[in-house]
Amino acid sequence: MWNGKRSIRLSKLCILLFMGLLIITVACAPWLTNWYFNIPRRLFQDTRGFFLVTIYIGAIPAAYLLFHLWGLLRRIQAGQVFIVENVENLRRISWSCFVGAGIALISVLYYIPWLFLALAAAFMGLIVRVVKNVVAQAVLLQDEVDSTI
Repeated sequence: MWNGKRSIRLSKLCILLFMGLLIITVACAPWLTNWYFNIPRRLFQDTRGFFLVTIYIGAIPAAYLLFHLWGLLRRIQAGQVFIVENVENLRRISWSCFVGAGIALISVLYYIPWLFLALAAAFMGLIVRVVKNVVAQAVLLQDEVDSTI
């Protein structure tokens, strides 16, 4: 049967997978951009350096996000759900999404399809922000219940 523990394990496995993909992307960024630009395109030949800069700078908030997502899942796995640290992690995760969206939005200046990534990252940041607000309210309710008993 599928349960909460298996779900958390799957989530942690996915985070490890994304961490590995991030490391591979950063390590292979020059090769990836060369491969991408070997596909015939006339308009974007002078933007290889910009792509590398976007990948390397974008890796910073991505790694920060994955680090805090791992911490959040670790505490949830330990049964610590409605605590201030989780609210702080969710806040940091949402800001990481917004920073990534900003990086992608700036990158639109040289390659318009970055706009799709910027919109997706901003939307994800908004969703995490709403979840953060719900968890923050749950923490307040939990503290109120704990102090009443």
